[in-house]
Amino acid sequence: MNAGDNGFILICAALVFFMTPGLAFFYGGLVRRKSIVNTIMACTGIMGLSVVLWVLVGFSLAFGSDHGGIIGGLEYICLNGLDFNEALDYAPSLSSLTFVVFQMMFAMITPALITGSVAERMRYKALFIFIALWSLVVYYPMAHMVWGSGGFLAELGAVDFAGGNVVHISSGVSGLVLAIILGRRSGVEHTSYRVHNIPFVFLGAAMLWFGWFGFNAGSALAADGLAAHAFLTTALASGTALLSWMLIDVIKDGKPTLVGASTGLVVGLVAITPGAGFVPVWAAIIIGAVVSPICYFTMNFLKKKLKIDDALDAFGCHGIGGIWGGIATGLFAQSNINSVAQWNGLVYGETGLFVAQLISIVVTIAVAVVGTLICVGITRLFTKLRVEHKEELIGLDTTQHGEQAYPSFNGLD
Repeated sequence: MNAGDNGFILICAALVFFMTPGLAFFYGGLVRRKSIVNTIMACTGIMGLSVVLWVLVGFSLAFGSDHGGIIGGLEYICLNGLDFNEALDYAPSLSSLTFVVFQMMFAMITPALITGSVAERMRYKALFIFIALWSLVVYYPMAHMVWGSGGFLAELGAVDFAGGNVVHISSGVSGLVLAIILGRRSGVEHTSYRVHNIPFVFLGAAMLWFGWFGFNAGSALAADGLAAHAFLTTALASGTALLSWMLIDVIKDGKPTLVGASTGLVVGLVAITPGAGFVPVWAAIIIGAVVSPICYFTMNFLKKKLKIDDALDAFGCHGIGGIWGGIATGLFAQSNINSVAQWNGLVYGETGLFVAQLISIVVTIAVAVVGTLICVGITRLFTKLRVEHKEELIGLDTTQHGEQAYPSFNGLD
């Protein structure tokens, strides 16, 4: 083991942890003021639930001995058999528990992303049960298939540096399915929707950007040149996407917006995640520049044409951004940057990686859709999914938690 690597990855784990409160502020600022407590509480509950589940069974199912390339074994239940003085094959320079806690933070942020699709209308009890089931049915198997020893997608040759498939596509697609099942928010097509706290939106986005350096650079699993490379591509793609979204705002409305810039930097982070440790630095500019218009027009298409109420654009940002990021990795990756990639990307004349990336994206979408439907079916055995119409009008802060973020405000918005 290496003390420097251990220290670096523990710091990165703390940075990734910080992303979930950042997401809570980002989402909380975007919703109406009568449901901000509920939106933040959705992330807060997941923070506790994900830690407990990960230690009980999650790590074992994700990184235990392979079963059919789909799921891990049960030998590490409650982290049984792990010696903190010994390393795992996944990260030879790290304590086994350092690897556990780093991956635990990924298992925390991923289901929290789903909450953006169902904001302002899903029962808290239903959401809590669904997330517990989803972690077991979707996230742990996906983590094993992509990152686990013997995982199906890893054996196929697909690569995912920090979670394009595992984190973003899986959560984004699941959020879309849930949004369709729940239906649109009451009156959303008739009321003039306003983001209620723009400074919170930027605060959350900035916290996400800060934490994302641990998310991507830490996925090198060592304090080395690859970590520095991933850090730089992460900064560059996000910065480019921010500028790209600002340009879209100016072209469309004549002025840049803070909400647009915040959204742009987030989709840039999403897009570079699968390829941060595989693509050259110059490719990060292309990835970031292209992702903003792709996500922007997808969001508009979903809401205006298909009438799907992906409330806070979880699918538009994370699902679509993750899909583009996976494709872009198949286009631009170089095996001399990271030998985990068996082939170079399509722009260098090789097709193997590009095909593997497409297959991995399709598999991830299928797992997310089927897994979400299974989890919804089980959740409905215990509770209704959606709050009553009256509860929705009053606001989920009061009806689900008995709290108000702004006690002096008594109206409806």
